[in-house]
Amino acid sequence: MDTESTYSEYSHYSGHSKKDQRQGSRDRHRSPRSKDGCRSEKSVTIQAPPAEPLLGNDSSRTEDAQDDNWGETTTAITGTSEHSVSQEDLPRLTKDLEDGVGLDCKRYLVLTVAAVLGLLVFLTPIAFILLPQILRRSELEPCGTACEGLFISVAFKLLILLIGTWALFFRQPKADLPRVFVFRAFILVLIFLLMFSYWLFYGVRILESKDLNYQGIVQFSVSLVDALLFVHYLAIVVLELRQLQPMFTLKVVRSTDGESHYYSLGQLSIQRAAVVVLENYYRDFAVYNPMLLTASKARAAKHMAGLKVYNVDGPDNNAAGQSRAMIAAAAHRRDSSHNELYYEEADYERRVRKRRARLVVAVEEAFTHIKRLHMEEQQKAPGEVMDSREAAQAIFPSMARVLQKYLRTTRQQHYHTMESILQHLAFCIANNMTPKAFLERYLTPGPTLQYDKDRWFSKHWTLISEEAVTKGLRDGVVFVLKCLDFSLVINVKKIPFIKLSEEFLDPKLHKFAFRLQSETSV
Repeated sequence: MDTESTYSEYSHYSGHSKKDQRQGSRDRHRSPRSKDGCRSEKSVTIQAPPAEPLLGNDSSRTEDAQDDNWGETTTAITGTSEHSVSQEDLPRLTKDLEDGVGLDCKRYLVLTVAAVLGLLVFLTPIAFILLPQILRRSELEPCGTACEGLFISVAFKLLILLIGTWALFFRQPKADLPRVFVFRAFILVLIFLLMFSYWLFYGVRILESKDLNYQGIVQFSVSLVDALLFVHYLAIVVLELRQLQPMFTLKVVRSTDGESHYYSLGQLSIQRAAVVVLENYYRDFAVYNPMLLTASKARAAKHMAGLKVYNVDGPDNNAAGQSRAMIAAAAHRRDSSHNELYYEEADYERRVRKRRARLVVAVEEAFTHIKRLHMEEQQKAPGEVMDSREAAQAIFPSMARVLQKYLRTTRQQHYHTMESILQHLAFCIANNMTPKAFLERYLTPGPTLQYDKDRWFSKHWTLISEEAVTKGLRDGVVFVLKCLDFSLVINVKKIPFIKLSEEFLDPKLHKFAFRLQSETSV
């Protein structure tokens, strides 16, 4: 069965209109733009690696809304853009472009300086050994056995230093930090000062004075390599080991729905702590669903509509009692609105359970049909056997309508396209997975990493902090990570100092004497 026949068969089941798409699009574009409320706050930007796709993109959300019907309709897009930019947005867009260019230039500049300095580190000991041989080979003292043994020492130490440098520094960056990493810059400055001092001493005491003791020159190169190994050890302690001991507890709260998680971190700067929070956010937090917030806002607006009071008699008339009575009646209706909310939530839960039961039954029947197809395939010729993709297309129409109704009821339809469901179904069939394993993705909203990268990667996050982002964490610090649709509020608390005291327990206190009396029955 080909894909076109599957789409035509599935279009018979689906009857969703485009009204929900237009309404969702208007709700998204109607959301107010976030602005900084205080001028004293410092706002910087954390960008994801440039090679990865991004979530906060408006185009990706538009595609999600268009995939709501899973390809049952075809929409012609005209030349009119659905995005508009006002004159107030132009300065902000210009500032964002300048910030992006500045971050890119800074990143490439730091990488260039680090690469040049690293190349100089590995070439300097070799240059110290080769320069006397090139300039005055015939005048040098002969190199004995001990001097030749130092060549092996320099070679192996440089190899170890190369491997350690590759393991510590040559790693793909996880994020673009808005400010310079202070400790890494300190290591680079320390290496530069070390190389400058050695070159200065080598030029004055060896080249200018024409020192002919070649063994001493080789020993000087060995001392440089030893110093570089100690600097590498210092870099491991400062960059990696220092942050391992937990010192602070961070409470991360999502501003829209209030979901929160706790994380323990060590001695980190605010910007590096923000990167760790974002890494854990994509793994631990459930995917952000703005549809649930839209429903709650509509219900709140409906309840507030009953509080409108109009005084038609004017302020000077003796109608104050009537106005107070109208306000009291409106307040009484507002107080009784909890009953409406209770029955609305109960009805929603009943519909979800009903859709869930229908979905489970439909999926189990579809997988039973797969087993029958598998038994029939064993009797067919090798050229007539269907692969997992064709099998998924064969059974998908039987569950498509029920699955789509369940996703619309739980407001998850914008996270799952028909193509993604078909791929997941084919994956489950190919790996001989059960219906429960297939439904796990749809019955409960998973973490953000479960969905496609173009849906959960953010284009950029803005770090807002009253403290300098290069400062370390301390008790009471609060900073905010803001993206296009929501923000994460992080509150830092220091782990308290724990004092344990020991109390000696005398084992004689647990000894008892059992005395028998003749008067008793014992």
